[in-house]
Amino acid sequence: MPEPSAPHGELTAVVAIQSALAGRPGVLALARGLSYFGEHGIGWLVVSLLGSLTHPQRARAWLLAGAGAFTAHAAAVLVKRVVRRPRPQHPAVAVNVGTPSRLSFPSAHASSTTAAALLLGRISGTPLAIALVPPMALSRIVLGVHYPSDVAAGAAVGACVAAFAIGLDRRLPGDAGRLRLRGAAERRDAGTTVSVPHE
Repeated sequence: MPEPSAPHGELTAVVAIQSALAGRPGVLALARGLSYFGEHGIGWLVVSLLGSLTHPQRARAWLLAGAGAFTAHAAAVLVKRVVRRPRPQHPAVAVNVGTPSRLSFPSAHASSTTAAALLLGRISGTPLAIALVPPMALSRIVLGVHYPSDVAAGAAVGACVAAFAIGLDRRLPGDAGRLRLRGAAERRDAGTTVSVPHE
């Protein structure tokens, strides 16, 4: 049998990342944990539900994060079915986790994580995406189930969904709008002085 050709293109990057990271203690276990957490966006749905229950005054924002993660996942799945790019397949690439399909582009894990991180960061006022997206994206390559362009495209899909969700939330009436109006009224009242005539 002829020997397989050497990895080329993005396969070279996948092999290099696996060679550099997969053998380090705890890396594969962490990558698999992130994979299970992000499967179908379920982990982010659980986080958003718990947040809405423990912070009922901001329930809408928490639920929006879950809805955004799920929508981003669904959008990525739709694109996968159109593009139909197969996952990395080469003897030099170790596949370290099971997947629900053989389709690769874009990464639904990267999509849902990016959307969730941007929307949750809006709640906390911190750049969560910087801390959450790179580990999830890198884990998909370490596990041998995605190319770098898959995770980059997935992050772009998630960012677009988050931007749309934020824009929609700002336009819809509801608790968030009432709270903004109430805060503005309270600030206006606090700045109003009442003069009392002296006798």
